[in-house]
Amino acid sequence: MPEEPRSTFRYQILRYTPNLARDEWVNIGVLLEDAAGARRACKLIEEQSEIARVRRLHPNADQDLLRALPGEFEARFRAPDAELAAYLEKLGQTLSNAIQLSPPRGVLAEDFDAELDRIYRDQVAPPPRARGGIVENTRAWIRARLNDVFRRHRILGRLERNVRVEEFTHPGDTFRFDYAYRNGARGYLQSIVLGRDALTAKAMAYSAAHILERQRDAEFTAITDLEPLPENPRHRFLMDLFGEQKIHVVPMNRVERFAEDLRFRLQ
Repeated sequence: MPEEPRSTFRYQILRYTPNLARDEWVNIGVLLEDAAGARRACKLIEEQSEIARVRRLHPNADQDLLRALPGEFEARFRAPDAELAAYLEKLGQTLSNAIQLSPPRGVLAEDFDAELDRIYRDQVAPPPRARGGIVENTRAWIRARLNDVFRRHRILGRLERNVRVEEFTHPGDTFRFDYAYRNGARGYLQSIVLGRDALTAKAMAYSAAHILERQRDAEFTAITDLEPLPENPRHRFLMDLFGEQKIHVVPMNRVERFAEDLRFRLQ
């Protein structure tokens, strides 16, 4: 396949420094923008495992602050450009804040959203841990594989990513679907790790219920790390939850066929 054209992006890493005197920090997010400044996005830690990692490194870390940051940046990104620029400049220059921005770096990449996910995975997400020789799965791992699958099936560029749901639920709702598409009906996709993502699954089901009130033909798919096991009580709970909202489940071992079917449906 011919290579897609590359674009120039600039990124900065958000750092949490709970003790300024010690000058010790941990990476908690990525800010990415294109060279022209026409598009800008931020991806911050939100999952409990990510916040727990910060607590292991800094036992006195302010969890309330960390949990509030995604909403704070959502609000900042909706402010006028001048206000946002002033806020980001303050984070980049002031050494008295617990939240700081690293110096900017340039990067060439084919896709904005995929590059945001890659930088986050490489520089922010907790490193994968081996258990019995098997790499522990995370939602970031699933999304990275999905990006690759969707790119190979030539549908990645036709999908929306990080789709907000607050217009259907309540203002300030920070939940986002990983992907969405339009094919007559509106479709939504979300990555779920069956063994750990009960809260994400609940948020998905809650969002689906509200969306269906206004988009009755909407489709929902949960992309799971593995096949649900009927004998596993947690898996059964999630399958019952998804069944109530007619959420289709596709494990990663069947995602190639799903992507190919979706490609034909999007034509």
